Amino acid sequence: MARSLLNPANARWLGGLLASVALVAVVTGTVALLKAYVPVLSLLVLYLLAVLPIAVVWGARLAAVTSVLSVVVFAFLLPPEGSVWLADSRNLVALGVFLVTSFVVAELAARSRRAAVESARLTEEQSALRRVATLVAESDSPVAVFEAVTREVGLLCGADLARMERYEADGTVTGVAAWSKVLARLTVGTRIELDGLSVAREARQTGRPVRLDSFTGATGAIAEEAQALGIRSSVGCPILVAGEVWGVIAASTKSDEPFGATTESQIASFTELVATAIENAEARAELRRMANEQAALRRVATLVARGAERKLVFALVAEELGQLTGADVTRIFRFESDGAATLMGSQGLREGDTRVGDPRMLELPSAIGSVQATGKSARYDLDDAMRRRLPGFVRELDIQSAVASLIVVEGLCWGGITIASRGHRFPPDAEQRMVEFTEIVATAIANAESRAQLTASRARVVAAGDEMRRQLERDLHDGAQQRLVSLALELRVAQSGVPAYLPMLRTDIGQAADDLTEVVDELREIARGIHPAILVESGLGPALRTLARRSTVPVDLKVGTQSRYPPPLEVATYYVVSEALTNMAKHAGASRAEISLEERADTLRLSVRDDGAGGAEARGGSGLVGLKDRVESLGGSILIISPVGHGTAIYVSLPLDGA
Repeated sequence: MARSLLNPANARWLGGLLASVALVAVVTGTVALLKAYVPVLSLLVLYLLAVLPIAVVWGARLAAVTSVLSVVVFAFLLPPEGSVWLADSRNLVALGVFLVTSFVVAELAARSRRAAVESARLTEEQSALRRVATLVAESDSPVAVFEAVTREVGLLCGADLARMERYEADGTVTGVAAWSKVLARLTVGTRIELDGLSVAREARQTGRPVRLDSFTGATGAIAEEAQALGIRSSVGCPILVAGEVWGVIAASTKSDEPFGATTESQIASFTELVATAIENAEARAELRRMANEQAALRRVATLVARGAERKLVFALVAEELGQLTGADVTRIFRFESDGAATLMGSQGLREGDTRVGDPRMLELPSAIGSVQATGKSARYDLDDAMRRRLPGFVRELDIQSAVASLIVVEGLCWGGITIASRGHRFPPDAEQRMVEFTEIVATAIANAESRAQLTASRARVVAAGDEMRRQLERDLHDGAQQRLVSLALELRVAQSGVPAYLPMLRTDIGQAADDLTEVVDELREIARGIHPAILVESGLGPALRTLARRSTVPVDLKVGTQSRYPPPLEVATYYVVSEALTNMAKHAGASRAEISLEERADTLRLSVRDDGAGGAEARGGSGLVGLKDRVESLGGSILIISPVGHGTAIYVSLPLDGA
C-alpha cells in the first residue's frame, strides 16, 4: 500500500496538491491584506495566480481542484466572514463566474503546455532524425549508424538503456549497438538465445512493435539480464529490411513510470533509417564485391588469353578466389582415372600439407571428395560432431566451412575447386561465385590442351619434314651422288686410254667428265640445302660459320656456346640464320650483318641483325612464316623487328627443356 502511494505518478499528484494548497494560501493572505483598500469581490481574480501555475505544471485536473479550493477559501472572506454562507446572491454569481473562468483558463494553459511539450518533442525528434539521416547519407559504416540510432532512441524516449540487435539464421540474436545513461554492462557482439520473455523474441514473432511492462518472474537469457539490470519495462520495434525482419531496437527503463504512448512511433521512425543504412551498406558492399570479382575474373581471363601456363593460371585462380571469398585455404584438384586427385594449384596451405603436383586419394566426407564422387557442387558447415567424422587431412586443417565446385572441360569431369574457412561460414552464394572461376579454369585447361595438341602436331610435321630431308640428303649422297662420282672416275679412266691419234675423242670424254663433276658439285649444293650434313656431323658452330663464309654479305658471327643440342633446335637455328642471310642478299641490300648465339637461363638465344632496307614481314609466302611455325612448334618464340629503312632484327628464344 505504501509503495503504491509512493510510486512516481502518485508522488507527482501529491506534490501538485501541496503546491496548490500553498499557492491558494499565499493568494488568500494577499487578499486579506488588500481587502481593506480594495472591494473584496474584485480581489477574486488574484486566485488565477494560483490556478495558472498548477495548470501549466500539473495539468487541468489539478488546476480544477485548485479553482474549487480557491472559491471555498474566498467564500470565507465574503460577508458574513468566517462562513461559506453567502448573504448576497451577487457574490454567488461572481464565484460561479470565476469558477467557470478558472476552468477555461486552466484548460487553455494545460493545452498550451501540452502543445509546447509536443512541439519541443517533435523538434527534438526531427533533429535526431536529421542527425541520423545525415549520418546514413555520409557514412559507409553501418556500425556508426547503429550506435547513433541507439543513442538517439535512448535519449528521445527518456530511457535508461537502449539496444539494437540483429537476428541470426540459427534463431539467436546478436547485439550490434548499445547505449546507457546508467552504469550497466550491455552485451554487444555476442549471440543470445531467444528463449523466454523478451522484446526481441516478440518482435520477431509478430513483426510489430512490442511493449513489455514487467519482467517479474520471466525466464530466458534476456529476461534474466533485464532483471539483473533492474529494468522495469521495455518497448521495441522490429527493423524491416527488404520486407524481412532484420533486427530490433529496444528502449528500457528502470523507472516504475511507463513509457509514453508515442514511444513506439518514435522508435519506428528510426527503424526506417536503420533499414536504409543497411540497404545502402549492402548495396555498396555488393557493388564492391561485384567490382572486385569482375576485376579478378578479368585478371585471370587476361592470363588465360595470353596463353600462360596452366600452373600460373591455377595459382592466380587460387589466390583471387581466396581473397574474394575470405577463404583460408583454396585448392584446385585434377581427378585421375585411378580415383586419385592431383593438387594443381593452392593458396593458404601450411607446412606439411599436400603440395602442388602431389596425387592423393580423397576421402569422404569432404567437400571435394563429394564433388569427385557425385559430380555436383558440395558444401559443408561443420559442427563438432561432423568434424570428428572427417578424414584426417581435413581435421588437420581445422576447417569450419568448406565449399567445392566441379570443373568440366569439354563435357568431361576434369577436377574441382574447393575453398575452406577456419573462422567463419561462407555466404549462401559462395557456390555460384565459384562457378564463374571454374568456367575460366575450364577454358584455360581446354585452351592449354588445344595449344599443346597444336604445338605437338606442328612439331611432328616439322620433325617429319626434317626427317624426309635427311633421308633425301642421304639418298642423294649414297645413291645418285656416288653413282655420278663413279661415272666421272670411269670417264677419266676411259679418257686416259684413248689413243693419241684420236685427240678429239680424248677431248670430248674429258669435257663429259668435267660436266659430270660440275653436276656432282651442284647436286652436293642441293643436298646441303635440303639438309646440311655438317650440322649433323659437327654441330651449330661449324654449320653457322659455313653459312657466314658463303654469305655475300659480310657477317660478324659470335657463337657463345660449343654445346650440342637436340637436332630439332639445331635445325631450327640453322634455318633461321640461312633464311635471314638469303633475305639479306635478295631483298635487304644490307652492307653488313651481325649474328649472335648464346645459351642463357636454359634457353638458346639467337639474334640476327642487318643494316638493310627493312620492311620484312612474316606473312603470305614469306619464308619467315615457316620459320615462325618451326620455332613455335618447339615452344620457342621469334620476334621480327623490321622498320622500313632501318634494317631488320630477328630474335629467337628456344627452351632447352622443351626440345
